[in-house]
Amino acid sequence: MSIELRDRFFAVSTGDAPAEEVARYRAEVDATDADPAATVDGLDLSWHPSARFKSVRFIDAERIDEQVRGLFARPSADAPYLAAVFVDPRELSFRTFENIVPLDRLFEDVPLEAELAEPVEPAEGVLSFSLRLTPQARARLTRLDELNLYVPPLNAATRGGQRFIFHSALLAEALTAAVADALPPAVAKGFSHVNPVFRCNRFEPGDANFHRHRDTPYYDAARQHISRYTVLLYLTGGTGSPALDLVGGAALGEIGDFTCVIFDQRYEHEGAPYRDGRKVFLRTELIFTADEVTEAPEIGELFSKACYLTGESVFAPELARHADAYYNQVAAAHWGGLGEGPARGTFVHKEFRGVHFVANGYDFWFPKTGALPLAECAALTLLDYFNCKLGDTAFRALCRTEVIEADDAAWIPEFLRARQSGPVMTRVDKSAFFPEPERPNSEFCCPFHAPGRYDPTRHDEIIELYAEARSFAQAHVLPAPILMLGQDVALDPDRFVIRDGLIHVLGEGALEPVNFAACWNDESNAEDYVIVAGKVGVARFLVPPIIYTESADCYHLKFDFFRNSWMVDHRQATIPIPRISDEDWADPEESRAWRRSVDSSLIDVDHPLPASDLWDDEDDWDEDEEDD
Repeated sequence: MSIELRDRFFAVSTGDAPAEEVARYRAEVDATDADPAATVDGLDLSWHPSARFKSVRFIDAERIDEQVRGLFARPSADAPYLAAVFVDPRELSFRTFENIVPLDRLFEDVPLEAELAEPVEPAEGVLSFSLRLTPQARARLTRLDELNLYVPPLNAATRGGQRFIFHSALLAEALTAAVADALPPAVAKGFSHVNPVFRCNRFEPGDANFHRHRDTPYYDAARQHISRYTVLLYLTGGTGSPALDLVGGAALGEIGDFTCVIFDQRYEHEGAPYRDGRKVFLRTELIFTADEVTEAPEIGELFSKACYLTGESVFAPELARHADAYYNQVAAAHWGGLGEGPARGTFVHKEFRGVHFVANGYDFWFPKTGALPLAECAALTLLDYFNCKLGDTAFRALCRTEVIEADDAAWIPEFLRARQSGPVMTRVDKSAFFPEPERPNSEFCCPFHAPGRYDPTRHDEIIELYAEARSFAQAHVLPAPILMLGQDVALDPDRFVIRDGLIHVLGEGALEPVNFAACWNDESNAEDYVIVAGKVGVARFLVPPIIYTESADCYHLKFDFFRNSWMVDHRQATIPIPRISDEDWADPEESRAWRRSVDSSLIDVDHPLPASDLWDDEDDWDEDEEDD
């Protein structure tokens, strides 16, 4: 049945299926439960839609575990390396809102030489060119529309048509060379490259307009890169009313195929469908090197609110329009300063297991009633902002949510004072996860040489192997400020340092593994006795200090995540906790269980997997091998 649901999805999602068939299919999906088959980028994946997994995405199939990879559909014959996966939209956070599809392989065997010719300047800061390409490149770009990769954007209510986002460094390099040759000197100053992330948009006659908006500039403080111009590459030509309206600038009613329009991102603009056919265009931007960029923390505050409300719109769709209002205010602020925003503020009141708090994506308010610790307020702020998973459920899905609009935040302290909120997180001694092993007994080396009295927990090689696994797990668990023990949340208060109005969330360190060699004469390995005792979810954060103030009634936390001067990161993973089995090795499936349970994304230079040959699934020791 799951395979049928997978295959029928692509048949009914074309828009050609009868409404009755679509309704029946959706009812079947809603009645179907599914367990995740794999995890990529922190998102659980299913190969078919279900009541939980409803959002389709496209990823490189090689990122999916080989054991289940064949179950995932390949929707495009032109890009067979892409797999269609289904995710739970409630698990999305600002890092995973968009599905950026890797498409460099599509252009690997194509001559991409490009030229921007016949320049026209219909208005100040607006340039229009004819894009000349090789026939092979034109054909390959035209085929983008046929890849079946379109997905509904989160802001579908404020834009018409369909869209998918892709990455191609090869296409960007070709366009970078063409742009560098064609830009007037006054515009070209500081030009670095074309952004390799493209949005492919499709509109049919009769679709709603892409409503008036400004494009949010790209900014990378580390590289001193900023976008200044938007690039629209029209793969099809036609007429609209108008097809592109740059408010206060040009209005283009007729556009030819393979026209490239470059315009200053200060322009507010709107696009209408063609009246006489399908409109398909790519959107990206020109990136410039900026020696001096004025930091404006208030813009980061607005952007943080916009991202937060976008995620919350999965649970409260009315928040999408509030998020769009913030995005537009942010885009305008980059060029003209912080202007007028929405007349009223948008807040979300949440209740998580009896703890009430109010948030807007930058400010988080918690009551002081019920002796709620400040460290726990900080932990809840991080869990909510990053939508961390507790067991199999995203944090926001575990909250009861209420949207509140108000002129300001003055109402919040009294609102929270009336709602008792006590601690909900346990305090945990992490060392209890990693007990010291028994002392080794050198009288026996393996079950073959010590039948009836062999004790795996006393074997020196098993103990050393356990020490390797324990070191790897400790390197991930001990530095984590927050642990997820199934559905329970455990807090390490020592990882939250509260000082001078700031809450510092401490980072992590890594431990080095041990290498050794050993003897096994009964066709088993030391690894066969190191199994999984349990799994602990960890949330690790590299974030700026959380600013806080307090009044008689509440704590007010400010999470300045998009502050320009800070590097920020968040990562969540499940760590297998090892233990030594005291049973004789028997089940080959349970053997090597600890190593197989390690998420490959956790393995890096700072956290290498134990390196002993005995962890290698392919290499069993010879029966005649002796101790080194």
